[in-house]
Amino acid sequence: MKAVVCGANGAMGKLICGILGPEVVGKVSLDGENGVPKTFADLGPVEADVVVDFSHHTAAADVLAYAKQIGAAAVIGTTGHTEEEKARIFSAAQEIPVFFTGNVSLGIAVLCRLAKQAAAFFPDADVEIVEVHHNRKVDAPSGTALMLFDAIREVRPQAVANCGRSGECKRTKDEIGISSLRMGNVVGIHEVHIHTGTQCLTLKHEAVTRAMLADGAVDAARFMVGKAKGLYNMDDILG
Repeated sequence: MKAVVCGANGAMGKLICGILGPEVVGKVSLDGENGVPKTFADLGPVEADVVVDFSHHTAAADVLAYAKQIGAAAVIGTTGHTEEEKARIFSAAQEIPVFFTGNVSLGIAVLCRLAKQAAAFFPDADVEIVEVHHNRKVDAPSGTALMLFDAIREVRPQAVANCGRSGECKRTKDEIGISSLRMGNVVGIHEVHIHTGTQCLTLKHEAVTRAMLADGAVDAARFMVGKAKGLYNMDDILG
């Protein structure tokens, strides 16, 4: 596999480049440090199978345009995209293979499946999602929390997200609460609480190191090599 890494000087980018080693044929980073080009224009066209982005959600348009230019697949590993940015991603998937997910961890993908199955078994239970991250995280709720909500909504199509209660906010029957905590250096903790009134089932995933995400990003990149145009996510990897 030949890969271009966007955000190569960031924490995640360095981990991904470390795993891929000589398979990295191009790097881009906005800071331009370590001799890494600042833009795709500075990098120029290279022969690659996939462009992996772990920079910032605002880079999505440039990443997709470059992937189209060189005929590569795109792996979007950032979160916090605006509706306009998401629309660009979905549109690009009509021309090239695009992998887009709120979290590239295999464990989170399994958690989403388990949460969906559990919610189906307890259709009248109250469901709450709690996510905890380090105090430097920009977006809330996390992309992973939204992934969990979307997974549960597949079996509860009427579900409505309530992101952070405040004031008079008596719980409604169809809502799924999402609470975000930001503190210290927490890599990532996600919990799904399913409460029937007589019992509570709690599903939890905790990221021990960010290397988990780098491993998942590399798995996603390898998965996308040779794929047909379209939109892919972690469910496709699970099969």
